[in-house]
Amino acid sequence: MEIIKHAEKKTYERDANLTKTVADIIERVKREGDAALLSYAEQFDHVTMKSVKIPAEEVRAAYQKIDAETLDAIRYAAAQIRFFAEQQKTCLKDLDIPGRIPGLTLGHRMVPVERCGCYVPAGRHPLPSSALMGIITAKVAGVRQVVACSPAFRGVGSIHPAVLVAMDIAGADEIFCIGGAQAIAALAYGTETVPHVDLIVGPGNRFVTEAKRQVLGDVGIDSLAGPSEVLVLADHTANPRFVAIDLLAQAEHDPNAKPMLVTTDRQLIEPVQNELQVLLPQLSTKDVAAQAWADNGSIYLADSLQEAIDITNQIAPEHLEVQVAHATDVAKKLLHYGSMFIGSYAPVAFGDFVSGPNHTLPTMHTARYANGVWVGTFLKTPFHQIITKEACEAMAPACMKFAAVEGLDAHRLSVALRLEK
Repeated sequence: MEIIKHAEKKTYERDANLTKTVADIIERVKREGDAALLSYAEQFDHVTMKSVKIPAEEVRAAYQKIDAETLDAIRYAAAQIRFFAEQQKTCLKDLDIPGRIPGLTLGHRMVPVERCGCYVPAGRHPLPSSALMGIITAKVAGVRQVVACSPAFRGVGSIHPAVLVAMDIAGADEIFCIGGAQAIAALAYGTETVPHVDLIVGPGNRFVTEAKRQVLGDVGIDSLAGPSEVLVLADHTANPRFVAIDLLAQAEHDPNAKPMLVTTDRQLIEPVQNELQVLLPQLSTKDVAAQAWADNGSIYLADSLQEAIDITNQIAPEHLEVQVAHATDVAKKLLHYGSMFIGSYAPVAFGDFVSGPNHTLPTMHTARYANGVWVGTFLKTPFHQIITKEACEAMAPACMKFAAVEGLDAHRLSVALRLEK
């Protein structure tokens, strides 16, 4: 392997100041409730509100503030996301089976969390897709109450109307105009207005991520997301322009985004770099994309396709594009990724918005052991066992021996007493 271009810096690091700032925000929200949320909205989002809760009439009015094509696109994406989530749910079933021992029945149930919070970031542009991904999947899973949160969008004074419409179409039960670490604190602990939830999902900036880290244990979370990533696995059959624009599409997310190319073809590298220079000036997001590529972009030249596959599996990218000959066969050898896009006509953009699978995905190599948000994120699987007298007598000797070895006398006696005639 030869590294043609290195990433110049680490894209996410915790520091003591971040940890303390977020801890202070969380403690203030726990102490002051809504008053803290309103104060932070004024301080960070530059809006003055009487309440953080979005009333139903504001949601209805939002439909009149977006154009018909945007509304159609939101509905189209919602249908795709709902379809895929529903199909995923068919794979998850309650279980009741006879055990290996007569008189023993074993099983589990699929039980949705009762209340979850879906966080929707508000950066340089509105993100209605993130609202759809979290809320729809939770509702398909059967979550009784879905609470949606997003910061005020600059210049709007509240949540962007496209995001409000997406939240409503997705099925949010309550919507709140709060963002950042303070939103995570409110969801985790509740305030006079915001109900506390059992699980928080959704991407966010480093303050949101750090807040999720700090409330974990008091509430469940989906993951600790880092900056977005794409890895394009390409060979001599790849179109250099397609490869270049897909790298830039990831780079334009954020200056810390990580676009990566792994290729077996030295002759592909220069055309891709040339296309980057041609395409970059055409983008309205060129400044962000250029910085992300300069700071965090990587190019790996593999000696063989197998080595390219090994490199890709080791990196475990959030998004993985496969632009090689026999792409579907190669894809079967790729094991660690958040979401994979197979073929030359499969840019990540489809997954971000409309193809159906969730776009909230593992980053920072965590795809080696984790997956993205899906219906199962919102389902618990508690176990049960039905034990008759016959099964009790059959299992008793081994059970009491374990209890004796581990020094748990009441455990042993809880079985022994049931064996008395």
